Amino acid sequence: MNTRQITNHKKQYLELLLLGDEQESMIDRYLEKGEMYVLEDHGVKAVCVVQKVSAEVLEIKNLATETKYQRMGYGQAIIHDIVKRYQDDYSILQVGTGETTVGFYEKCGFRRSHVIKNFFTDYYNHPIFEYGKQLIDMIYLQKTLK
Repeated sequence: MNTRQITNHKKQYLELLLLGDEQESMIDRYLEKGEMYVLEDHGVKAVCVVQKVSAEVLEIKNLATETKYQRMGYGQAIIHDIVKRYQDDYSILQVGTGETTVGFYEKCGFRRSHVIKNFFTDYYNHPIFEYGKQLIDMIYLQKTLK
């Protein structure tokens, strides 16, 4: 496995990015501002976009694993690589997500921080469903890096 940074032509990974954030206009808000990484293991398996929030906080804006490779450790592996890459520069890695993926992030060492009520209904132009459940609130989790 190898994680490498993507600096140009980030939109070539749009199909994969849409698995993590299904509205392209939302992806456009952070894609060029963020730093993007792909995890390769005989082809691209996962993608992650991170963005600086403050001098101390880095945020995962998008994390997605190819559907047929989910639950095989690729998501955890790319988070591990992001942590190693940024642990000397930031104190906190945070992520905002829907209720259905909180368990995944908790397994990766994140702890609940705060909630933005009605985020998915206020900012997306259509209802967002994961595993048959409509997402309403954005749940933020944080992981201490130092």
